[in-house]
Amino acid sequence: MTIADTKHTAETKMLKSIEAFKGEIQKIRTGRAHPGILDSVHVDYYGSMVSISQVANVSLLDARTISVQPWEKGLASKIEKAIRESDLGLNPASQGDLIRVPMPALTEERRRDLSKVVRHAGEDCKVAVRNLRREANEQLKKLLKDKAVTEDDERRAQDEVQKLTDRVVAEVDKLVHGKEAEIMAV
Repeated sequence: MTIADTKHTAETKMLKSIEAFKGEIQKIRTGRAHPGILDSVHVDYYGSMVSISQVANVSLLDARTISVQPWEKGLASKIEKAIRESDLGLNPASQGDLIRVPMPALTEERRRDLSKVVRHAGEDCKVAVRNLRREANEQLKKLLKDKAVTEDDERRAQDEVQKLTDRVVAEVDKLVHGKEAEIMAV
């Protein structure tokens, strides 16, 4: 393994950490509805668990209501039950073939709790990024120990890994502040 391989691996893993964090905070609901909220909800479809978007048309009726239109008639009750039992705190209502999922208004206390959840998830992501930095630095030290690189090259590579880490941590902070602002907006 070379210095370039080590840096590339670290960067790839750090970017994957950011993508995972984005997916995690997307699931945290704000007061507004968006179809992506139901992506984590799975329904039993002929013995296999699939996401709702694979068995129904998920769209917005208005800013606070999601509509779910199953492609098969018998699925409506299963989808409604799956949404109700999910940890999203949503209460769907059936109207024939259409399932309406109203987004309840958030109280000030609930908004603060959600902000704490976002900050905690951001901190977890930063810890993961720092662990990746540590792994990369250990790999660079191993290359130096094996005399595959010079001390100057190893030091330069460590500085570059640190700059990459700082950039990724700043991106995570930016995402956390953006999500907090979105949650706290009434």
